[in-house]
Amino acid sequence: MNEMSSPANATPSMSATDWMLLAILSVLWGGSFYFAKIAVPEIPPLTLALGRVGIAAAVLAVVARLMAGPFPRSPAIWLQLAFMAALNNVIPFVLLFWGQLYISIGLGAILNATAPLFGVLVAHVLTKDDRLNLNRCIGLIAGFIGVIVLVGPDFLQELGADAWAELACLGAACSYAFGAVLTRRVRKLSPIMVASGQLTMSTAILLPLSLLFSRPSSVLEASTPALAAMIALALLSSALAYLIYFRLIAHAGATNALLSTFLIPISAIIIGIVLMGESLSLRQLAGMAAILVGIAAIDGRAWHFIVRRFRRTNS
Repeated sequence: MNEMSSPANATPSMSATDWMLLAILSVLWGGSFYFAKIAVPEIPPLTLALGRVGIAAAVLAVVARLMAGPFPRSPAIWLQLAFMAALNNVIPFVLLFWGQLYISIGLGAILNATAPLFGVLVAHVLTKDDRLNLNRCIGLIAGFIGVIVLVGPDFLQELGADAWAELACLGAACSYAFGAVLTRRVRKLSPIMVASGQLTMSTAILLPLSLLFSRPSSVLEASTPALAAMIALALLSSALAYLIYFRLIAHAGATNALLSTFLIPISAIIIGIVLMGESLSLRQLAGMAAILVGIAAIDGRAWHFIVRRFRRTNS
């Protein structure tokens, strides 16, 4: 969608393909919480973040060169990619990995689900075609409540126990929101080139930080499960996930792309049922229903369909 040709108050819509990609993205990012929980006790946060983006950048650089041609040469574009790298990778990865040393996966998922709340506010202020409206307000509130119900009220009892870790996760969610909106400035680049460029700049930023403030040698001492988790974070939760993410932002807007954080807990529960034989409770069903209602309200098409049917019935 071209920002210049969009009405000032129009909200980007999502196609069936966009919704399918959003669901896939939620699975890829949902898995990142589990991979990180396995890896971070053995690999320090800065080093784990470097391994995640470094491996992903190397893979995507090859793919991008084969599929999208030469990399951009403009210093201005690379500067924008560096800012995106800081907001989408460096800051949130380090904060989330550090936070997960002290808080549970469930609480981390709840705090991560605030990203769309920050996203609608940032997009409303900084864009012209991704504006806040009543449907979005209702949908975001319903979606966030659904995440809390889905993950379970017991996790809320943890709030305040590790305040700095919780603030770190909230800071990561806020950083994602700014990063998603900033991505709009490189719309002329293909999603694969944006993903590759961002991860390359993330590696360039994290490498000296890791050498100065962390222990890169810890990778050599890590167990096989921890190394496998880091590789999964790189290939699945970064390389593949960011290809999908930037495609969604280009086609459906920053706020819609951030809706994946609402779906992450649903994906985690479904994975548990299918792969681990876990059961589904009424509370989890209620949480899923609230999330789906919230997403439907944000999308708007279901609401407009109901209004049209109501008007036909009463005409």
